[in-house]
Amino acid sequence: MFAQRMKSVLPAPQPSRRGFLKLSLGAGAGLVIGAHMPGIASAATESAAGDGVFNPFVKIAPDSSVTVFIKHLDKGQGVYTGLSTLVAEELNATREQLAPEFAPADATTYNNLLWGPVQGSGGSTAIANSWEQYRKAGATARAMLVAAAAESWGVPAAEIMVSAGVISHPGGNQATFGEFAEAASRLPIPETVPLKTPEQYVYIGKAFPRLDSDAKSTGQATYTQDIQLDGMLVAVLTQPPKFGATVAAYDDTDALAVNGVEAVVQVPQGVAVIANSTWAAMQGREVLSIDWDETAAETRGSDEILAEYRAAADTPGTVLRDDEGVEEALAGAATIIEREYVFPYLSHAPMEPMNAVVQITGDGAIVWTGSQVPTIDQGAAAAVLGLQPQQVDIRTLFAGGSFGRRAMANGDYVAQAAAIAKAHGQGQPIKLIYTREDDMRGGYYRPLMVHRVRAGLDADGNIVGWHHRIVGQPILRGTPFEGMLQGGPDITMIEGAHPTAYALPRARFELHEMQVGVPVLWWRSVGHTHTAYVMETMIDELAIAAGKDPVAYRLSLLGEHPRHRGVLELAAEKAGWDTPLPEGRFRGVAVHESFSSYVAEVAEISADDGILKVEKVTIAVDCGTAVNPDQVVAQMEGGMGYGLSAALREKLIIAGGEVEDGNYDTYTPLRISDMPEVDVHIVPSSEAPTGVGEPGTPPIAPAVANAWAAATGDRITSLPFTDHDIVA
Repeated sequence: MFAQRMKSVLPAPQPSRRGFLKLSLGAGAGLVIGAHMPGIASAATESAAGDGVFNPFVKIAPDSSVTVFIKHLDKGQGVYTGLSTLVAEELNATREQLAPEFAPADATTYNNLLWGPVQGSGGSTAIANSWEQYRKAGATARAMLVAAAAESWGVPAAEIMVSAGVISHPGGNQATFGEFAEAASRLPIPETVPLKTPEQYVYIGKAFPRLDSDAKSTGQATYTQDIQLDGMLVAVLTQPPKFGATVAAYDDTDALAVNGVEAVVQVPQGVAVIANSTWAAMQGREVLSIDWDETAAETRGSDEILAEYRAAADTPGTVLRDDEGVEEALAGAATIIEREYVFPYLSHAPMEPMNAVVQITGDGAIVWTGSQVPTIDQGAAAAVLGLQPQQVDIRTLFAGGSFGRRAMANGDYVAQAAAIAKAHGQGQPIKLIYTREDDMRGGYYRPLMVHRVRAGLDADGNIVGWHHRIVGQPILRGTPFEGMLQGGPDITMIEGAHPTAYALPRARFELHEMQVGVPVLWWRSVGHTHTAYVMETMIDELAIAAGKDPVAYRLSLLGEHPRHRGVLELAAEKAGWDTPLPEGRFRGVAVHESFSSYVAEVAEISADDGILKVEKVTIAVDCGTAVNPDQVVAQMEGGMGYGLSAALREKLIIAGGEVEDGNYDTYTPLRISDMPEVDVHIVPSSEAPTGVGEPGTPPIAPAVANAWAAATGDRITSLPFTDHDIVA
């Protein structure tokens, strides 16, 4: 995602001691603890509150329930539980007391501290940017409850204990949180709040079952698709079949004749059919007649775009690194390996397609959706509706996956829903629904990429030169996020390759940013999806050419990177790298850093009758403190599976400017029969947490490819593997 780019160009606002701790009390509300980020609140909100406006992170009600306001979207990754764990740890609340709620859109209070004044989830930053913030909120609430109890009981605060949701004193006094919530709110805010040390943790680093499992298992969790409101209508949108085309004319006669269709409206993104049911809207769209103006449309297909990329790869690009003597070293190398790597367009393909409900009210609007960047979605809806952002109430719901698709710089599907509601103009809530085909063909993909690498070894197997050319479509260029590049290259194209952790004595890296009309976007682990593959398969091939063990060879090149070495050694040990395998089994390895986490994966495959089957994957991850180890394991498993899915089967095909794939029948994600046994090992650490949502994805494809090379001697340089007839 774009978190690391945000971090590199935006200052991370740090709450002052006093500014962090803000207390408010509503009638009967109990104790409410929040955090305020000074300096970015509007003049209007400042004047309304006097000392700054904030929304709380923690609310303790008279019944002792603890509401934790979750500032990040939970799209399956578990942040709903993770952030609650941080509060429960410092507050000494029980799991049963916790009642998380998604926070409203408010960049003043709920901004991502690693991005700046933007509220959003991505780049595996949810726990990383909230690590101290949510713990301090919990610790402050605990300290104030203790102070209230000490005053009431007439005993020193130092003698009071808080454990499992109960406040107690050795003299026999005991109370619930709710009994002192109101009294605590009248006390001074503590100057400092000490946080627990690792040996004091009760929940962090231990098993802490997910708080949303029961609701999701029983169908009680609310997703956008579940929203049903009085008078609500359903809309489906016909977007141009070619990207960049616009509506020239349309005939809605037949569509309006469909039973249940209420209206047909044109919006900037296409033509929408509005009906009293999803089925009626879809049937109306089937008979809608539209003429498209394709004057400015992208008409090239994947093959033509690839041909242009290959032609560009024949020419020098923008130089990113240029060590002296690269060409001379390559010319004198004892062994030269030269490879071209090709990576196709990929769809995010989440289980829940894009959707949003918009209701225009008398003084603003309400939006219900799984919002990944609430303040951007808020601004997008406001711009369409002619409102101020604060007039748009974003109500975030669970999302059934995203993998980057819901983190839009233009809030695309929310803006579409707002435009449809505005065009309809009746004030009824309208739910925009994407079908699977709409989602697959509606744009925003992992870019098609080409890499050319030429590497040389001396007679002893040492790397003497490395020439690397990358060609593809930038993600940030031409978007509102382009300022993050500060005039430099689009780093979403090169992260994971340049700079590299490997000690390359002489290297030249070049980049071609190509202009294409296909909308592209970050896709789980962004540039690492292709750069890790190139680096790890090329290093592996060099190791074999040098007659060296692939693990030992990597370790020799990672001398300055102990955390890379640590996960590599752990994964190799747990996979039994140095032990013989049963006949017909082969291993491959890859190690990669992304989102400040380090992951090594060892893939064990079988290759019977020329068919690849991934049997087992051993994963080692160093992500700092593992707040919820079970969740770290789950994310490693899921991230690995997502990357394996792309490696084995996924490829989005564009022909004549139109996306051919529309559903899982032709764009085939991982099947349950493809899923290997997975063994995850977490490196013990007291460092601050880093990301786990994405780092499991990049290493799996090269690890499997390296295992296939060990089995057959064949190097796979274009994905997916199905293109090579080696997957059943």
